[in-house]
Amino acid sequence: MPRAKAKKEEPVEAGSDVDMEEAPTSHQPENTDDMSVDQDDNDEEEGFEEDEEDEEDDVQRVRLLPGSTPTAASFEFLNEGHTLGNALRYIIMKNPDVEFCAYAIPHPSEAKMNVRIQTFEGTTAIQALQKGLQDLQELCDIVTDKFIDARERYAATTSS
Repeated sequence: MPRAKAKKEEPVEAGSDVDMEEAPTSHQPENTDDMSVDQDDNDEEEGFEEDEEDEEDDVQRVRLLPGSTPTAASFEFLNEGHTLGNALRYIIMKNPDVEFCAYAIPHPSEAKMNVRIQTFEGTTAIQALQKGLQDLQELCDIVTDKFIDARERYAATTSS
């Protein structure tokens, strides 16, 4: 296929319209439905931040993947990786009602993590996940408390 001749670039005055279809994608504005180009700079930034927080709260970060049964289920976590996956797998496997638990990152370029849980009869995979998340939160709270105590003790000994 023959190459198209490059157009001679002419200087562009500030504030003039530019055809963005020819610009590289990194230089094109993001497509936002709720923001207009002509929006005043005097808008309250706090209102914009609140809108972002509301949008984040609306996003479902964990979902049950198809093909799951009550005792064997796969879950997809959005925007999570090995840090949560390995810790959660470890905590869930400590549960005596859990037969199997593993996690996987399907592809490194996607911010997704999958967790597979299989339980013995008497408990469901969803209950095991909920218990695992609660146990992990409690463990993190204990570590935080011990860290703060140790930091305060260190600060008291060095300031004397």
